[in-house]
Amino acid sequence: MVFPADFENSQMSRSSTRQKAASFLSDGVMFLGGGLVALLLVWSLGSFTNPNPSTTPNFSTTSATASDDAATSRNTITDDNLLHDPPDPTFYDDLELTYTLEKPIKNWNGKRKRWLQLHPSLATGRGGGGRVLLVSGSQPSMCQNPIGDHLLLRFFKNKVDYCRIHGCDIFYNNVLLHPKMFAYWAKYPVVRAAMIAHPEAEWIWWVDSDAAFTDMDFKLPLERYKNHNLVIHGWAHLIFQNKSWVGLNAGVFLIRNCQWSMDLMDRWAGMGPQSPEYEKWGNIQRSIFKDKLFPEADDQTGLAYLILKEREKWAEKIYIESEYYLEGYWAEIVGNLDDIKNQYMEIEKRVRSLRRRRAEKMSESYTTMMEPHLKGSGNGGLGSWRRPFVTHFAGCEPCTGNHNELYSGESCWKGMEKALNFADNQVLRNFGYTRPDLLNSSSVAPLLFDSPAG
Repeated sequence: MVFPADFENSQMSRSSTRQKAASFLSDGVMFLGGGLVALLLVWSLGSFTNPNPSTTPNFSTTSATASDDAATSRNTITDDNLLHDPPDPTFYDDLELTYTLEKPIKNWNGKRKRWLQLHPSLATGRGGGGRVLLVSGSQPSMCQNPIGDHLLLRFFKNKVDYCRIHGCDIFYNNVLLHPKMFAYWAKYPVVRAAMIAHPEAEWIWWVDSDAAFTDMDFKLPLERYKNHNLVIHGWAHLIFQNKSWVGLNAGVFLIRNCQWSMDLMDRWAGMGPQSPEYEKWGNIQRSIFKDKLFPEADDQTGLAYLILKEREKWAEKIYIESEYYLEGYWAEIVGNLDDIKNQYMEIEKRVRSLRRRRAEKMSESYTTMMEPHLKGSGNGGLGSWRRPFVTHFAGCEPCTGNHNELYSGESCWKGMEKALNFADNQVLRNFGYTRPDLLNSSSVAPLLFDSPAG
């Protein structure tokens, strides 16, 4: 893991960008006066499934991927062979293996490695770093907020667009897989089941339903995480020094499909409401993380506890990412989106090759040409005019409408509309259209030949 000293010395010394990333959220800004961020996160933690939505190759725990190993048998296979499923027995034929969290899985690395050897066309990553399966989800019933279902549909479309452009698979769940694991705990049975259902995926990428990709060109720097098994957005010093439950955010994370991750989730989910020790874990969390405002054990504080108190077992393989917005707080972002759009348009006005029409499949070529012109733009965080990667509407509760009292529902809904249109414009440009006004979702205009899109 990136510890306070390691984070600042081994990671931040690599680039000035990392130095900016460490400084863009000081303790004061992070806490927004202390209670503000903590309070908004109390609202945000309930944003996922609720039953009553009233609201080389070393397969231990290391960086080498099973897909790299299995790929050695690939030879001349160049495309996914979805008809090739040999009759040889695999873990799918094991009566003892279950998709649920109740029973731990043992030797998952070996089981997955064997399956990949039998399916060599699925054993290599797309674009390096291993295949990625994006997983998200929402409640099983209709939203109480009259515009909630529409908003969730737009958030889902945003994720589908990003996955189509970057070659990720996607699974969206809207059923409670464990009757007692509700609210923010509901994601863990889904992630566990996704690991089993998709052994070809090296990474499972959980993204909350109320989080939107706002830089459709940005690609996960998977090479950076080759020695890690969990990537989470946060600030190490806020966990270790401040002992703050908002030192990280569990709304977006990358977890490697390996035995280490299976073990971590068993331990992590063991603090949840299905456990007879649920109440005890709530008391433990509040006794350590003094800024935690509510008594129930939650997953975010649970992970902070494991990093802080079981450091030797878990922390080495956890990467706390703060160089870019793996998830960014929406209230810091949406007010800057018009300015960011204008900055990109100014670059395109100066560089004709960036205005050239291109197929959507060639989007990465645009990204490569744009990057030199973004020097000095920052990292997508505070004070930056680079597009933020992910904008997370923590505390807005689009489905229930029970938003944080610190801001109005209108600010949430307009912020969502602006962020989703900002992202959708980046998609529409390859289809020949644009939205001139980010707060007018219905109005689009043809993108004239040789015109900047921003």
